[in-house]
Parts: sequence; C-alpha cells; structure tokens
Amino acid sequence: MNLVLIVEDNPLNLKLARDILEAKGFAVVTAGTGEEGVLTAVAKLPKLVLMDIQLPGIDGVEALARLRAEPATAEIPVVAFTASVTAGDRSRVSDAGFDGFVSKPIDLKEFVATVSRFCAGDKT
Repeated sequence: MNLVLIVEDNPLNLKLARDILEAKGFAVVTAGTGEEGVLTAVAKLPKLVLMDIQLPGIDGVEALARLRAEPATAEIPVVAFTASVTAGDRSRVSDAGFDGFVSKPIDLKEFVATVSRFCAGDKT
C-alpha cells in the first residue's frame, strides 16, 4: 500500500492534499507539527513524507534531520511541500537533504506525478 504522510499546519492545504491523494488511491496519514510528523513517520513507516518547511515547533528542516537520524525512517523519501519557491528556498531545501520539492499552491498534475514517482521508488 502506498501510504503517504503529509506534515502540514494549514488545515486547508492539508485537506486539499489529502483529498487529492485519497482520490488517486493513496492511503494518507497527517500531522500538524514537525514533532508529530516525526512520531507518525516512526509509527506508520510511510512510503513518502510530504513536509511543510514552516511548521509550529520544530520546522521541516529539523524534522527532516530527526527522520534521517532515526534508523527506521532514515531511508524514507521526504519531499518539501512549501509555498517558498524562490531560488534561495529551493537551494535551502536541497542543501537540507530533502529528496524533492512540491510547491503550493498545488499543481494537480505535478503533485500527483511527484507523489506517484516517489512511492514507486524513483527518487530522480
């Protein structure tokens, strides 16, 4: 089963992403904070984590570092899910070690294609 964890603190963005993925046949679990995202990833071991960068508590970069430090989640692909789309933002995301980048607002075709690709094990 293709289980996707969405870590997003904005309820509207979270609902939209969840509804799109569920409509496309993905199983979805959600978290509203970085800390909750790390705990959920460890407990559920999703195929993919979509991680907002700006979160209450620890941000997405710190949550990613914690996931990478945890043996059970170290290999799970984590894709930045953010409205920050400047070249500097993309560089920060890449430098932090995220496996990919999905921008908000969501481009439906790109969003589903990216999630499908990572769930299939293609990290390119």
